[in-house]
Amino acid sequence: MTDLTYLAGFGNQHQSEAVPGALPVGRNSPQRCAHGLYAELLSGSAFTAPRAENQRTWLYRRQPSVVVGGYQALDHAGWKSGAAQGEAAPPDPLRWGPTPPEGEGDFIDGLRSYAVNGEPGVGGMTALAFVAHRPMGRRALVNADGEMLVVPQQGRLLITTELGRLEVAPGFIALLPRGLAFKVDPLDTPARGYVCENLGAAFRLPELGPIGSNGLANARDFEAPVAWHEQAQGAYEIVKRHGGQLWRATQAHSPFNVVAWHGTLTPYRYDLSRFMTINTVSFDHPDPSIFTVLTSPSDTPGWANVDFVIFPPRWMVAEDTFRPPWYHRNVMSEFMGLVLGQYDAKPEGFKPGGASLHNSYVPHGPDTEAFDKASHADLKPHKLDATLAFMFETRWPLKPTAWALNDAPLETTYAQCWQGLKDEFQNA
Repeated sequence: MTDLTYLAGFGNQHQSEAVPGALPVGRNSPQRCAHGLYAELLSGSAFTAPRAENQRTWLYRRQPSVVVGGYQALDHAGWKSGAAQGEAAPPDPLRWGPTPPEGEGDFIDGLRSYAVNGEPGVGGMTALAFVAHRPMGRRALVNADGEMLVVPQQGRLLITTELGRLEVAPGFIALLPRGLAFKVDPLDTPARGYVCENLGAAFRLPELGPIGSNGLANARDFEAPVAWHEQAQGAYEIVKRHGGQLWRATQAHSPFNVVAWHGTLTPYRYDLSRFMTINTVSFDHPDPSIFTVLTSPSDTPGWANVDFVIFPPRWMVAEDTFRPPWYHRNVMSEFMGLVLGQYDAKPEGFKPGGASLHNSYVPHGPDTEAFDKASHADLKPHKLDATLAFMFETRWPLKPTAWALNDAPLETTYAQCWQGLKDEFQNA
């Protein structure tokens, strides 16, 4: 692992300096910053947002981010955002095999959208795959449309941000705020995984309600980077996501020139093995909402713009219960991915690196094999181990992209996995 250090706590007021004395004391923007630095404010919320929800960070940098050339359009056939860039598709369950690790490009080049909804600047989300074969070098990405939740599936990543560096391996996630410059370099090649582009309200920890004060993801386990600034001189290409399109500009210096910072808007990494799983100890299969790591709320309480949900190793102890997820039709749309192992509702067909989409009110549930096994299992306590699946769940239907329907490894026979479920009704 790279020798990096971190600050702990989701949503905390953090501060860090790479050079002693670079952080001002008692004020945010002194007349003259120490060491000849420039003060710059990065806001993730309106200035007048309630204090508990106000996200902002002061940056003390060698040159401000306004020092950049003019932007030109940058073509990218794979990265689509917003419902208008999706395709009309029947209400069928969809499943894809693992994304082939093809190509020679970097993280930006290797982004491909599976499914889209909403509209940049308004709300919604994008579910993407990525494959990275090489470092981004002197190239940085700024997403002005949404924050990026990166879920590695194969290979470690070194993510450099304006606030410092994060090392993220499979089993971790990285949360990169909207408007922050970053680059993603594979430490193992090729690297592969998933991204949720959140176009709505910023991710936060869900409320715990009757669970009480402990459980699910603990704020203190989210790690922010310490301040670090790039020493090497030379030009950078800045790629900006703005209005659902990509743009590029060239500047003569590194965007990773922040010597010190303090605030509440920071990138994070989180080790998913630290998630405190809640499960039934009596009977029935609980709703998957108890596995929510992060939520982006909408204007309707309880109906998330997007939830990030995981299905990690856990004990199964329910009595007289069909233990896998039940058959259901959900008002929410569910995009799933598998990081490692087997998913208990699809023991063979769902592969690590693959994905599935069950849109609003599309019926789904355990395949024939999983149903038969769970219906006849000896209900002793047992542990689901060596597994990690996740779900991006959103209140709006997701429209698959042309890439997802035509070029990705779409399984045309997915629906056959339920055809063995016969009518066994006995009118005794």
